[in-house]
Amino acid sequence: MTTTTPEQLFHPAVRPLLEQITGRPGDGLRVAIAAPGGYGKSAVLGALERCYRDAGVDVVDAATLLSGGANPDAAVLIDDAHQLSESALHRLGDLAAGGLPRLVLTHRTRPRSATLKTLTESMEPVLLSPLDAAQVRRFTAALTGESPSTAIAAKLHLRTGGVPRFIERLITGTARASQEFRADLEALDPDVLRFLVASEAGAGRNLDLLCSLLDTDRAGVSAIIDDARATGMLGTDGELVPLAEEAVRTLSAVDRRLDVLQQLVELQLRHEQPVLELATSLLGTGIAGVMVAAGFETAAYEALPLDATLASTLFEAAAEAGRPAGELASGWARAAALSGDLDTALRLSDGLLTRDDPAERAVGATVAATVLAHRGELTRCAELYQWSADGSSLAFAAIGLFGTGKAESARALLAAPAPRAVPTLLAGAATRMAEGVGDSVSGSATDALSTLLGAAAMLEPAGTSALLPDAPAALAAIVALHSGELRLAESVLTPALAAGTGGKLLAVRQRLLLGWTAMTAGELGIAASQAQVVRETTAKLEPRDELFLTAMELGLARRNSDIPGIRRAWENAFDAVMRHRMNLFTLLPLGELVIAAARCGEHPRLSRHLEQARTLLAELGNPPLWTVSLHWSELHAAITMEDNAAAERHLAALAGTADFSHYSAILFGAARSWLAVLGGTADPQEVVATAGELHDLGLRWDAARLAGQAAIRTSDRKAMVMLLEAARQFQGRSNSGNTGNAESANAAADASILSEREQEVARLVVDGLTYKQAGDKLFISGKTVEHHMARIRAKLGAGDRRELLATLRELLDAPNRVEG
Repeated sequence: MTTTTPEQLFHPAVRPLLEQITGRPGDGLRVAIAAPGGYGKSAVLGALERCYRDAGVDVVDAATLLSGGANPDAAVLIDDAHQLSESALHRLGDLAAGGLPRLVLTHRTRPRSATLKTLTESMEPVLLSPLDAAQVRRFTAALTGESPSTAIAAKLHLRTGGVPRFIERLITGTARASQEFRADLEALDPDVLRFLVASEAGAGRNLDLLCSLLDTDRAGVSAIIDDARATGMLGTDGELVPLAEEAVRTLSAVDRRLDVLQQLVELQLRHEQPVLELATSLLGTGIAGVMVAAGFETAAYEALPLDATLASTLFEAAAEAGRPAGELASGWARAAALSGDLDTALRLSDGLLTRDDPAERAVGATVAATVLAHRGELTRCAELYQWSADGSSLAFAAIGLFGTGKAESARALLAAPAPRAVPTLLAGAATRMAEGVGDSVSGSATDALSTLLGAAAMLEPAGTSALLPDAPAALAAIVALHSGELRLAESVLTPALAAGTGGKLLAVRQRLLLGWTAMTAGELGIAASQAQVVRETTAKLEPRDELFLTAMELGLARRNSDIPGIRRAWENAFDAVMRHRMNLFTLLPLGELVIAAARCGEHPRLSRHLEQARTLLAELGNPPLWTVSLHWSELHAAITMEDNAAAERHLAALAGTADFSHYSAILFGAARSWLAVLGGTADPQEVVATAGELHDLGLRWDAARLAGQAAIRTSDRKAMVMLLEAARQFQGRSNSGNTGNAESANAAADASILSEREQEVARLVVDGLTYKQAGDKLFISGKTVEHHMARIRAKLGAGDRRELLATLRELLDAPNRVEG
């Protein structure tokens, strides 16, 4: 008999027995202790044996008793009575009936012969239950000498189901545990093993399926389940204990396990029942055959609305199992697209376009159009959607037409009689998406946003299963960003991302737009974290996402006055824009590139893209909602390049849109203030008021920058202090301790006291470059650099070059600079 561990001594059902033996060892005791395997029956019996021996009572086992050599007053302790032969059980029954005073036996709940049942019915039953989490903790401490934390004990309980034997195996090491589990599995009755394999595959509660698999009726299945429960591997809830489930999956004989799984799949197919869970268990096994391939294909279609990546994997498995890839192309192409594997989706859809079956051609066109939308090819995308004319395709084609400047064709498409189609959520949302984009071109921003927000809400329940060229939430956010409605942009993107609208394919798109919204609002840390998540979790970005990400990284570098970062990000962003055709929905990243190009001396390289954008907007009738943001960006580019004529042109264009919306009116006012600041005619109070309006829109960084630039250009010290304090407040910081004099203003000032060009010059000089070297970097003369440094020294009030460089190092390294 095995030795005990302290934990079993505290089992509620065993404690009275121990107390009786310890206190009254001479009393009669007839107990049958029942439990599945591994519940500690032998350990309990060992504790009883020790108590008897400590009390001076002889202890004998079954063999000694049945051989006739036992002391009549001895305590008879019999372990695993279910393993005794029928003759031994009959003999034991006769002896018990003859008056054995102290008899304790243990047995499993199954199998239990009629003879054992008769014997145990005359005894007091004790049923051992699994350990709870607290008992697991104490049991582990007894085994290891160290008490685990509550959290670790809870994990042990979850993995082992509270079965003592499994806890011990988990603690003692993988090799021994594997060896013991393998021996347990090999010793099982074949039907019990088949049931455990079926249970691990998810079929443990399907009685009809189990009847067919085990070739028995329901009563027979129930008996086999009881036998499985008696092994300890099946928990009290009828589910496999997690540790035992791993053992069944990894340690069962491969041929037996695959045979069971294949039979289950074939039975489910025959009865037209779901096979997803069963077929998933066969992934990676290399098994092949007609029925297996059919099982993978059926499972793939079941998985498609739930997990496109799994569906694509199952389609691939069906092909490897022998199903011709061409016969899988329709579903596989859709699954690949939804999972983000656009290369596979495009390859498969291209083959579908030449099929004789119109339905397959339509699927091919829809998938190819979706892929091309994500790759920035809206013209070809719209053509394919029109050619498909399937379900929501015409609405998506209209979005593509609006996006490429063909508004009349888009409106004609929406006005044409729609083909008869099932009125699904996707169809309704697609129509509203197209109408919303149309409203943004010819109607009001309010109407466009309302329609697009409705489309996003309508499609949320469809979750990951909708194959979309763009998410309604993404379009709504882009329109909101062009309208200055940053809160709305965030509020529509967040739930769409959480719901997985559009699947993995559109998750990156929506995350990038969330980051863009944060950047626009001056939340640079949040924007940077979103960009980092995309970089770290996306192996390959599609051209549209690459354009937005690189442009956002460029925008962040600009707002942080990271001059080396701007130059690095500029090259990446320019490469991205070269790979993407301009359309209505890429004006935001183009605007960032325009400003950065002006700072890097690269503005001519964007001339073709700007011309395309202007032509596109002109073809749409220069809709104010879309033109305002681009004019705002081009205005700042003109200011950076000191191109006064261009700046005046963009100011005039903004004046022409000022009546369109509150947002366009504020941008016009801000543009006017900018030019007044640069011209030295700005009224500080008006600048603060205008910057305040930008701040109220959520454009905190722009508001702070306008106030900061006005501060460094005024000769009025009092006005400078007021403007700097306003800049800090707009940036979310304050300087309430400022005394109001010029010295304290300069002491509290950060890099915002310098213009963008002065910051560039200062950084290079602080880095040790000569005036000539700095001039070469910035494409200006060394004399101009010297002139800038003289102005910087005057602004900072530095007494000499040494003091000037020390002050510059402090300013340029200061965190949270207003002048981003």
